[in-house]
Amino acid sequence: MIVGLDTSVVLRLLLGEPKDLALIAVRALRARQRAGHRVLVSDWVVAEAYHALQHHYGNSKKDALEALRVFLTAPGVENPGGAAEVLARPHLESARPGFIDRIIHRDYQRSHAEAMITFEKAAAKLPGVQVLTA
Repeated sequence: MIVGLDTSVVLRLLLGEPKDLALIAVRALRARQRAGHRVLVSDWVVAEAYHALQHHYGNSKKDALEALRVFLTAPGVENPGGAAEVLARPHLESARPGFIDRIIHRDYQRSHAEAMITFEKAAAKLPGVQVLTA
């Protein structure tokens, strides 16, 4: 069986709060893993958790990225998109283009798009990007 985790579950696993819900999330994750189920975390969930960790829970970009990197490389957790690969980049918290733009770019690459078109000048550093200008 394949199961996907929602952002609400991922945040409880990362934060351990509220304790009662975090415990339920941990038990559910472990039970699925013991049963041999594949546990997936989509790039949408990763992006939403990244923003929630910063804007709702006060984590720095660096801390939010590190928490997600550790979580997505944990045994028994899979990221079928490109977020885990993007998170492996050093100094991502200060990179331009940033984390979410790099996930978007990676998603287009995986979809075999010939180019990504953007107004974001920093994205020109990435392969296959066309920056529109006025």
